[in-house]
Amino acid sequence: MDLSELNGRGLVLLGCGKMGSALLAGWLAHGLQAGAVHVIEPRPSDWLMSTGVHLGGPLPADPAVAVLAVKPQMMGAALPQLAALGGGGTLFISIAAGTGLAVLAAALGEAAPVVRAMPNTPAAVGRGITALIGNDRVDAAGLALAEALMGAVGQVVALESEAQMDAVTGVSGSGPAYVFHLIEALAAAGEAEGLAPELALQLARATVAGAGALAEENGEAPGVLRENVTSPGGTTAAALQVLMDADHGFPPLLRRAVAAAAARSRELGQ
Repeated sequence: MDLSELNGRGLVLLGCGKMGSALLAGWLAHGLQAGAVHVIEPRPSDWLMSTGVHLGGPLPADPAVAVLAVKPQMMGAALPQLAALGGGGTLFISIAAGTGLAVLAAALGEAAPVVRAMPNTPAAVGRGITALIGNDRVDAAGLALAEALMGAVGQVVALESEAQMDAVTGVSGSGPAYVFHLIEALAAAGEAEGLAPELALQLARATVAGAGALAEENGEAPGVLRENVTSPGGTTAAALQVLMDADHGFPPLLRRAVAAAAARSRELGQ
């Protein structure tokens, strides 16, 4: 994937916290020159200052892309900084949860092509996944450009409708936190059975990471992989009897968790 075609017109990045930094690192590794990037970030990190990108203004008059990577609560104050670019020639990509296409277009101009994107934090190690949806001003070339930019940090999927974005937020956007909590809980359970804290955490972290890699690379359905390690009447079966309980196990718990995240995403968009 080569992003060098953006070097002529440039890219504007509004906000460069953890996710913005992960994206920028991916772009620079895939052909985007630091001199073509203009970053607006009130508290630049040492890493950001070392990259050679332009910090602050003046912004290019007609950049190819402007990426909005600020928190949803900051969007109202941030969007006016880029409204001058909303004439139609700049593709806008927003990674703010809950901020809808209509809200973005109202602030940036009805002519602005806008893509909503929901990445997740494994983007920091190039293993993220991003869901995309564009407004009716985004053509095939614009969507391909958005896919190339987000693809620099992991997989990309295109949604059929914006209504799906809240569910995506609940599953993959917030999902890494669920997995990190699983590691915490699994390690704590190991401690309760007599393991030293450091050993329990090492076992839990490696088990979750390894199982995730196996699930992604093996290609078989997760249910099949689960069955492959479950001997009838064995230790795994005993544990799964608890975890798969229809009333108190993982299935109803995760349904409630994802529903809560999706509901909060909808609230942020109101």
